[in-house]
Amino acid sequence: MTCLVTGCAGFIGSHLCERLLADGHRVVGVDCFTAYYPRPVKERNLAPFRSHPDFTFHDLDLSTDPLGDAVGRAEVVFHLAAMPGLNQSWTDFDAYTRHNLTATRRLLEAVRGRPLRKFVYASTSSVYGKYASGDESLPTRPSSPYGITKLAGEQMCRVYHDEFALPVVVLRYFSVYGPRQRPDMGYHLFIDALLRGRPIPLTGDGLQVRGNTYVADCVEATVRAAEAVPGEVYNLGGGELTTVIEVIRKIERITGKTAVIERHPPRKGDQLATGADAGKLYRHLGWRPTTTLDEGLARQVEWQRGLIESARDAGPVLRAAA
Repeated sequence: MTCLVTGCAGFIGSHLCERLLADGHRVVGVDCFTAYYPRPVKERNLAPFRSHPDFTFHDLDLSTDPLGDAVGRAEVVFHLAAMPGLNQSWTDFDAYTRHNLTATRRLLEAVRGRPLRKFVYASTSSVYGKYASGDESLPTRPSSPYGITKLAGEQMCRVYHDEFALPVVVLRYFSVYGPRQRPDMGYHLFIDALLRGRPIPLTGDGLQVRGNTYVADCVEATVRAAEAVPGEVYNLGGGELTTVIEVIRKIERITGKTAVIERHPPRKGDQLATGADAGKLYRHLGWRPTTTLDEGLARQVEWQRGLIESARDAGPVLRAAA
């Protein structure tokens, strides 16, 4: 099977590509190297499979570039590409609209009318807003421009499903973590600070609740979504709830180091509680998470420790990327 993975050089996308290639599929990867985080980070994510004979890479912007060659003969599309994060969405909304909505619409248009088995759209718990604990019947009330653009992308997918019979499935990711996590994400920042002996930047009171999803579990559900009934929307979350401050305490135990907390004001639009009821995903596709938070954090700590060690003799760009 030929799979198109957008956002293939990102955190989850690179893991998904590795999984699909290991399963014997042909993978066409698309990514756009923006200034959101350093290009060496994405190049490092691509490195394990960039030379794989069944992998083809296209460096292009979905919102502006021709998509015909990349779409090619794709049978399944996994659309993970997006502009992530809360803070920047308040100050650069045009970029979020372009990368999260315009890009999605152009990709949908590029595959419309083709014999596609499935179009899997990666959405986010941010579509629910500040309180995102429950099943898919929760009201969608985004509390950030980022969440608004991702929900708009969902609605665009729904329209193409309703009007053009495009076989769309939507996955709403909840707090994914693990090796290759973006350097701007909370757990990456916490681990990096502890390993380097620096203060941990903590926004808010640390009592925000998160339902954590290990990246391999997320990828397993994403792969299974290719067999889902078109038109369905699923919450994808690990189900293990904990507060942000409890996560820091777990990382302390794993690293054997004591955190120094540097307090910062709450982020505008930050979610106060997330916890996916993924029962529908289990009923329809038999998916359940298998990685505990302690196991997953230990793997992420090991990965980030390796980054720091390998960057000691590297140039300044790679040291910054680590």
